[in-house]
Amino acid sequence: MNDQTPLEGAPLIKPSSTEHPLHEPIVEACRSVYDPEIPVNIYDLGLIYTIDINKESDVRVLMSLTAPGCPVAGEMPGWVAEAIEPLPGVKTVNVELVWEPPWGMEMMSDEAKLELGFM
Repeated sequence: MNDQTPLEGAPLIKPSSTEHPLHEPIVEACRSVYDPEIPVNIYDLGLIYTIDINKESDVRVLMSLTAPGCPVAGEMPGWVAEAIEPLPGVKTVNVELVWEPPWGMEMMSDEAKLELGFM
């Protein structure tokens, strides 16, 4: 357990900048990235935790992986950045891997669960 205890009532996952006009195009860019071992895109898998976009259109993505030992752990953040960087209006992209909260199957979209036979 780490020494940083979240504030009582604070969300485990920082909210995304859903009101920003770049949010939807960035979500679609994230949907173009797939985990090579699972036939579902990383957004619907629930691996993208936060898409934070500031007024200058700098994009910060917090993402996780299905497991810390994922064979593409070192590569996947770069794939996400490469998918987002060409979008018109995006100034900079920073993709960070986070492990809290740990990813779980409950984070998958209904589409992903259906695709993988969990529904």
